[in-house]
Amino acid sequence: MVFADLFFIYFFMPLCLLLYFVARSIRARNIVLLAFSLVFYAWGEPVWIIMLIAYSFLNFTTGRIIERTRGKPSAKKALILAIIVDIGVLGIFKYSGFIVENLNHILPFDIPVPDIKLPIGISFYTFQTLSYSIDCYWGKVRAQRNFGKFLLYVSMFPQLIAGPIVRYSTIAEEIDQRHTSLKDVSDGFSRIILGIGKKVIIANSLNTVVTGLFGTAKDGYVGVDTVSALGAWVGAALVALWYYFDFSGYSDIAIGLGRIFGFHFDENFTYPFVCKSITEFWQRWHISLGTFFRDYLLYVPIFGKRRKYGGLFLVWFCTGLWHGANWNFVIWGLYYGLFVFMEMKIGKKRYKNWNPVFAHIYTKVIILLGFGIFYFENFGALGKFFKALVCANGNKFSNIITRDLLLSNIFLILAAALLSTPILPYLRKKAAKVPGRYYAMRSAGIVMNLTILAISSLLLLNSTNNPFLYFRF
Repeated sequence: MVFADLFFIYFFMPLCLLLYFVARSIRARNIVLLAFSLVFYAWGEPVWIIMLIAYSFLNFTTGRIIERTRGKPSAKKALILAIIVDIGVLGIFKYSGFIVENLNHILPFDIPVPDIKLPIGISFYTFQTLSYSIDCYWGKVRAQRNFGKFLLYVSMFPQLIAGPIVRYSTIAEEIDQRHTSLKDVSDGFSRIILGIGKKVIIANSLNTVVTGLFGTAKDGYVGVDTVSALGAWVGAALVALWYYFDFSGYSDIAIGLGRIFGFHFDENFTYPFVCKSITEFWQRWHISLGTFFRDYLLYVPIFGKRRKYGGLFLVWFCTGLWHGANWNFVIWGLYYGLFVFMEMKIGKKRYKNWNPVFAHIYTKVIILLGFGIFYFENFGALGKFFKALVCANGNKFSNIITRDLLLSNIFLILAAALLSTPILPYLRKKAAKVPGRYYAMRSAGIVMNLTILAISSLLLLNSTNNPFLYFRF
């Protein structure tokens, strides 16, 4: 089941909220939320619900063992078991085919490549269970004593499929005691509608333009052979905007749903394209993933010693590999790691002295090239993309295909670029300072939300499937 679906918007979510608020006690509400979460996950392929429950039970059990035997060898053994099983299962499902394919290039014989379907959301809930077990071992959280409550933490449907990666410490108290105010409900619904609009109105439209320029992996990126230099640069920018609106839209829906249920998830995106450095970009983009690797991997001893730069590149190697079993993702991760490393060597004080215009141009160029690396999973197509950027593919700087796509989608592109900045929060803040405008602003907000919901619903009528991009990661 996906959020950008009429069945979810007009049946599943309202029914869940109705039964949730009819229930009076926290225990009853937790049961309702857990039941709907398991149904949500099992909707497409019920078999994977068994693995989700098994994952949860393993980490629930190891957490209890760690707490009971704290300071003893048994605690470390329980942690190691949880880490090996969690990462091992993720590796089998996500990377076994990739590993075998690469071995076949080295070995003098071929090993049959396993074709294992990836369970939806496994990359996200694996990191949640890992963070829980590690935090239990470090003494940052108390182990949960009730398996139902722990299963609720792992399987909660607002963030189960594509994040954000929610730490147990963030919601541990709210599992047992939380309150939903009218403001929570109002803000939550506004955030949900905003997320749906980002996905259905903007991201899906940008997707159409990008595939018109480049094509897709399934068709061999047919457009990259004829794309002009202007088309290549604009296409990379549109890939960046597409991914931003798609993934931040999902995060908005997840955070909004959590807010209505009384949970306060951390932000996952904070207008990343206004950054003045690559380091800042990654402090604003997919924050929950970046902080996970920072907290659990950056300071891991390498060859028996904590190594600052070795840990940095390990983090970025794993960041790339986490996104997919393909070398372009690994290169993409190390590519960003290289620029973060360079900025560390330059130093914050010297970097602040850079001309702001130059800093913005530098970061945007690096980001656009990065999204090109991310989009083209085929090295041949990636090479053609880089050639197109500098007119080295035999094509002109611009052509009729590029001009037609730009002219026919100019308002979409301008709106997406503008809305990727904090322009709306700025205008709201300015308007709030005008005396007597509170009710006018509230009324305008309601009208805007209803308009976004109506347009999104109409677009969904003609659409059969709207999976979010990060479902495949």
